[in-house]
Amino acid sequence: MLRYLLDTNVVSQPMMKAPSPSVMRKLATIADECAIAAPVWHELQFGCRCLPAGKRRDAVQAYLADVINTFEILPYDDLAAKLHAIEQARLRELGTPMPFADGQIAAIAQMNELVLVTDNVRAFAPFKGLAVENWA
Repeated sequence: MLRYLLDTNVVSQPMMKAPSPSVMRKLATIADECAIAAPVWHELQFGCRCLPAGKRRDAVQAYLADVINTFEILPYDDLAAKLHAIEQARLRELGTPMPFADGQIAAIAQMNELVLVTDNVRAFAPFKGLAVENWA
């Protein structure tokens, strides 16, 4: 059963030079309860394609193919888009707009009743009703 939606900065931890031990422990023990959002998949793919050809890019491509592809990728559908629009308008009115992709990710988490796991809790805090955790 899915419980968590992983943000890009969490799912990228295993590829870091010094990954967070607590994030690595959580990923090792509850990966089957985790998913990623389509915008996170986009960010990972885009980031990989921006790397120069070489060993690092090859390693990231292998990680995306072998590990990330094992997570369910949740779509940005009509319900998430509606919630995102409502929250985006509310936050704009308050003078605290959220980056578009972060809003998409937050809406996908909330529509699927998942806890969003991110190293950047503060960026997602304004999104009303969103459960957020930082495993680092």
